[in-house]
Amino acid sequence: MAPASSSKLQGLDDLLLRAVAGDEKAYRAFLTDAAQIVRRFAAQRMPRHSPGFDIEDLVQEILLAVHAKRHTWRPGEPVAPWLFAIARYKAIDAYRRRGRRIEIDIDAIGDVFEDPSAVPNATAHDVGRAVASLGGRQRAVVSALSVEGKSITQTARDLDMSEGAVRVAFHRGLAAIARKFGKD
Repeated sequence: MAPASSSKLQGLDDLLLRAVAGDEKAYRAFLTDAAQIVRRFAAQRMPRHSPGFDIEDLVQEILLAVHAKRHTWRPGEPVAPWLFAIARYKAIDAYRRRGRRIEIDIDAIGDVFEDPSAVPNATAHDVGRAVASLGGRQRAVVSALSVEGKSITQTARDLDMSEGAVRVAFHRGLAAIARKFGKD
């Protein structure tokens, strides 16, 4: 969608200035124009295929906040930054209400993922070489967790280490493998 034109945004400045001075007709026109702008804003930022989410609900929340906070706009200052700040915070609130889980249609983003058939599979020889490149406890930890599939708790018990030490050794071992065998 095309961004709001600068003349439309400048027109908002004049409309809100007149509205603050008591012109009800200017205020209605301001809200109508602002609604078009924030509708575009909301449509660009919110998930399209998300059940239970309605862009118009967000637009109404933004307009209610604009109405409630209109006294915070300083005459002579541009309206656009003030309006978009309110819209941004209301969009963030909408995301928070929905929780951290956002459903995205996999077909819409499928081209972002690498084709699994194009990724070479590591052979047992490659894995063995990588683990063998490590020393002592790192080798034992990486082997237990990655090759044998043991849990951190079981590995800690078997190697007489704390679970924290197992995690540190595992991450350091993987980092060493990545440095030695990883992509540049």
